[in-house]
Order: sequence, then C-alpha cells, then structure tokens
Amino acid sequence: MTLKHHQPECILDLRASLGEGPVWIEAEKSLYFVDIVEARVHRFTPETGAVKSWSAPKRLGFLLPVNDGTFLAGLVDGLHRFDPKNGEFSAHTEVEPEKPGNRLNDGCVDPEGRIWFGTMDDGEENDTGSIYRVVHTPEGLSITHHDEGYTVSNGPAVSPCGKILYVCDSPEQTIFAFDIDAAGNLSGERVFAKISNGYPDGVVTDSEGTVWCGTWGGARVSRFRPDGSELPPIPMPVSNVTKVAFGDDDLKTVFVTTARKGLDEDILKKEPQAGSLFAFRTDVAGSPQNTFRLNG
Repeated sequence: MTLKHHQPECILDLRASLGEGPVWIEAEKSLYFVDIVEARVHRFTPETGAVKSWSAPKRLGFLLPVNDGTFLAGLVDGLHRFDPKNGEFSAHTEVEPEKPGNRLNDGCVDPEGRIWFGTMDDGEENDTGSIYRVVHTPEGLSITHHDEGYTVSNGPAVSPCGKILYVCDSPEQTIFAFDIDAAGNLSGERVFAKISNGYPDGVVTDSEGTVWCGTWGGARVSRFRPDGSELPPIPMPVSNVTKVAFGDDDLKTVFVTTARKGLDEDILKKEPQAGSLFAFRTDVAGSPQNTFRLNG
C-alpha cells in the first residue's frame, strides 16, 4: 500500500453509515473500527486487504483493546467484552441506566491503562452526557464519573505524557482540556480550541502532542499544537470525517474513518465514498495504541 504525504486515498470502499473509533492493533497489523448505526465491528489488514466484520448485539460507540487480547466495547447501554477469536460479546457493566435517552459514544485508553469515555443524548438535543474513567480492580471494573453537561461528548484523547485529557462537545464546536493528576482526577477545565465550519468529532494525539480532530461536516482533519494554535488542516474528499488512528510499523500512516449519516442524496452523488476508510502518510509518528490494563 503506497500512500502519498497528506493526500488521503480511499483504501476500503466500505460506505459505512457511521464509521468511528479506529484503533491500530500492532500485534495483528490491523485496524479495528466500528459502524455505530449498523452495530458492526470491522477489521482491516492493509498488507493483504483482508476485511472481517462482526455484528454487535446493540449499537456501539467504541472498541478498545485490553491487555489479554480482547476488547472493551461501549455499547448503547454500557460496557461489554468482545473477543475477536469467537466474535462473541458479553455484557459487563451498565452505565447510566437511569438515563434511557443516553448512549455511550467515544473512548480512549491513556498511558496508565485507564479508559476514558463519554456519554451523549441519543437525540443530540439535551446536555445529559458525562465523562467517565474506568479502571480494573480485583473486584472488577471501577467506573468514576468526572464531568457532565455534554450534549454530544466526543474524543476523548490523552496527551502522550498522560497529563492532559481532551474532550469535545460537538454541538458547541469546542474542544476542552483538563489536567489529569497521578490518581486520575481531573481539574483545570478550559477551552482548548474552537472549531468553525464543522463540528469536532473524535480526537487523538500524536507523539509530539499535536491534537488531530475529525471534523464532522467540515471535510477535513483539523490539527492543533499543544498550545491550542491551529496547524494547516488535511482536506478530505468527504464531508463527515469522524476520527483518525496512526498505524503501520512506523505509526506514520494516518487512517481516517468517515460517515454517510446525515448526507442527502445530492451530496452522496458528489461523495460516493462517504463512510469509507481513507489513509495518508505523515511525517510525525502517532502515539502507540495503549491497552486497558487488567490488574490481578
């Protein structure tokens, strides 16, 4: 697979309804990502072009690797384990059962092996979403509530040093930053960046701390230095850009998930590959994909 520098190419013409949450699994040389609307998990192996897909029991917002070779998935109602060896999902922990209008959305794993994820109003109207942290203890998963007031929480991402959490509230067109202390507590909430001409979706950081943000409705990958100043974006050939992941041996291939959701027929005629997987090369390596740490 020969890709050009900062020139996105379609590498998998999947046309997902809502492609999201790409994660690079080095041991498999493969990219996993989800289609939220279709409740599907996809695995793409660039070297061979092989694709394998699984159906989830419910819509899922994220799929994050665990250090035992399985994944922790955020489904509509809570956290589930997913084992790609047999394709089975098993329910683990409910989240926000008192808010039936909410669902889990995006998530990430920090350098300490903790998961951060957000919830959102499924109707994208009410600010009922929150941010949570997950750790594994001898008693099982421990979920801590940290912040609230999000309509569509997105991201999240953690800086390479593990000391800053980035979270989007997409309808507000805002990326927030928090400080993370050694115990995993958040403080110092502040506006990191504002986005116009589109909405911030999934964010990740590269090895230099640059924040890469899929821009929904903006046909680009936005980029910000650690101080919040904006770098030139990467234009994309489709409108709804959701999230990126860094992969390949040098972590300099950028994989980009996209979506067809919300695009009318006229736009889809102009963007027939909306919802497909794109990729390009870049000159700064991404951060290695962290895994959720099971203790004991």
